[in-house]
Amino acid sequence: MTVTQTSSQISTATKTRAEAPVDSAAELLNAMAAMPVGHPSRAALRDKAIEAWLPLARHLANRYSGRGEPTDDLIQTATVGLIKAVDKFDPERGVDFAGYAIPTIIGEIKRHFRDRTWSVRVPRRLQELRLAITEANSTLTHTLGRSPTVADISVHLGITEEEVLEGLEGARAYNATSLSTPISADGTTELGETLGGLDAEFELAETRVALGPALAMLDEREQKILTLRFYGNLTQSQIADQIGISQMHVSRLLTRALTKLRGQLAGDQI
Repeated sequence: MTVTQTSSQISTATKTRAEAPVDSAAELLNAMAAMPVGHPSRAALRDKAIEAWLPLARHLANRYSGRGEPTDDLIQTATVGLIKAVDKFDPERGVDFAGYAIPTIIGEIKRHFRDRTWSVRVPRRLQELRLAITEANSTLTHTLGRSPTVADISVHLGITEEEVLEGLEGARAYNATSLSTPISADGTTELGETLGGLDAEFELAETRVALGPALAMLDEREQKILTLRFYGNLTQSQIADQIGISQMHVSRLLTRALTKLRGQLAGDQI
């Protein structure tokens, strides 16, 4: 074999190896990291790396399925996390890509649950506490062979029982029930129909409390006239016939009694 032939073979082999597709996911990332930003081949390698690791993103997304969110949305969220991991991964740090990508993807999925699936906005601390309690409940149910108590979860998470209860209470904001939800057996009564409305009588409660002592300041005849007029719904003429005085006298007594009451109530409010 001549030197010329040997050189030709080496050149051909080198060219073939350079043009061959990079199939290994690790090789894709290493090759991408070796290229300067803006290199024409970098974008293509990035797309191939993302495609190569998509099964990992789908696997992690499926772990969180069945929790009220569509699986397709979870896969999309996991893919976003994968893209972030690919873009930020640095092979020189000595960490393999899976070890870096998994927490990045899971973090993205948890943020999705935390930020988009709560019916009522609650502090982020309570959102994260709910996730921790949910995971602890699942773990302890498996290890204890029973549903864990608040004390069990408290010890497992290293928090107080009050914090566990606060997290459980905050979890009630995760899902909301429509006011149109039927609650009767025949479906004719909706949840919204059972909610109370504004009661104007509450505004009069304080006045009624003060009215008792104010009435006690009136003489017996004035109290009787007020009672017959506003509780008995009698006219001034009917009251006059019952008491034995003129209708005009009833009118004057009624006016005087009301004036006394207004003065007494105004003084109490001051």
